[in-house]
Amino acid sequence: MTTPDQGHRGEVAVVTGASSGIGAACARSLSRRGWQVVGLDLVPAPGADGIAASWAVDVADADEVLGAVARAEAGLGPVTAAVHAAGHYAAVPFADTTVEQLHRMLRVHLGGALHVLQAVLPAMTARGSGAVVVVSSELAVGGGGPGDAAYSAAKGAVLGLVRSTAAEVAPHGVRVNAVAPGPTDTPLLAPDSPWRAPEYLATLPTGRLTRPDEVARCALWLLEEGTYAVGEVLNPNSGAVI
Repeated sequence: MTTPDQGHRGEVAVVTGASSGIGAACARSLSRRGWQVVGLDLVPAPGADGIAASWAVDVADADEVLGAVARAEAGLGPVTAAVHAAGHYAAVPFADTTVEQLHRMLRVHLGGALHVLQAVLPAMTARGSGAVVVVSSELAVGGGGPGDAAYSAAKGAVLGLVRSTAAEVAPHGVRVNAVAPGPTDTPLLAPDSPWRAPEYLATLPTGRLTRPDEVARCALWLLEEGTYAVGEVLNPNSGAVI
């Protein structure tokens, strides 16, 4: 059993996309380490795995994110960590991708990351401490295949935002980093997804999908232990991109 980190016990962490998949795994890991976790998602999951609070929030709406962070700080205390894991995936051939589909990808992934950063960083920089982890994708690092253009573009933009923001706030004692997982065994991947096909799994050095808890361990390390990591991208991708 993992024991709570006494250095962070009782501190407040906000996790978006906390109701399922990677976000839920991050919320569980932080809670088990003693953090007070506030989960934000379109469909909240109150009472899940010791989460202190779970609220319905659309990360594409800046006001909703700002309001949720302010509510967390008023009720629980300063937010000293945040994980932005909310997102969605849709495969659309490049030739068929509409501006509206691209904009939706950008609103959720890039806009959501921007809104979370803008909500938590002012207070963190004023206090001189804090850490944020944003979930990107290995498709942002190695490129995608047919149907991945809009998703890869949005996740790639997220990495640019992370690196630039990290350089801006690091002198104020705040760290911003990212994880870029490969195909992960979450509900985001349908049972008939090509990422689950034996033919694809055989191309991975590990021969299997990454697990949500493995991504969460990377995020937790960046939040708690990687005090020298600034603008870094960890790649838990089962060897999909080396």
